[in-house]
Amino acid sequence: MPHRLRKVRRQRGSRTHGWGQVGQHRKHGMKGGRGKSGLHKHKWSYTTTYAPEYFADKGFVPPSARCTLAAINVGELEQSLGELTVEGKVKVEDGKYHVDLSSLGYEKLLGGGRVTKPIIVKARFHSESAAKKIEEAGGHLVAAG
Repeated sequence: MPHRLRKVRRQRGSRTHGWGQVGQHRKHGMKGGRGKSGLHKHKWSYTTTYAPEYFADKGFVPPSARCTLAAINVGELEQSLGELTVEGKVKVEDGKYHVDLSSLGYEKLLGGGRVTKPIIVKARFHSESAAKKIEEAGGHLVAAG
C-alpha cells in the first residue's frame, strides 16, 4: 500500500491518533499489563487454556532423593572379575576375589544375577539380596567408610 494512502497520514498533527484522552493506547495499559501480570485475575481464561500448570503445586523433593547412586549387580560384578583381575583392579587371595567397589566407581551393590565364586566385596551400600547371594557363594561384604 502506498504511504500516502495509509490511515496514519490523515492522523499527522493529531496528538492521540483517534484514541481519545492522553495516555490511552500507550505502553501496556491496553494489553492488561506487562508480561504475566494478571494471570490470576483478568487473564485467568488464558491461564486455564494455555498454561494450566502455571500455578500448580510443584511438591517437595528431598535432597537425598535428587542424587542417584552408581550401582552394580552381583551378576555383572562376577562376569567382569576376569577382566578386572587382569587389569590389576581386583586381587585374588586364597581363591577369593577381593573387590573394592569405590575404586571401580560404584557406591552400591545390588542383588541382580547369580554368584558362584567367593567374593569379598568392600562396598559403601548394599542390598539384602546382594549380601545373601555373596554369603551363599562363600564370600562376605565389608562396609566401606
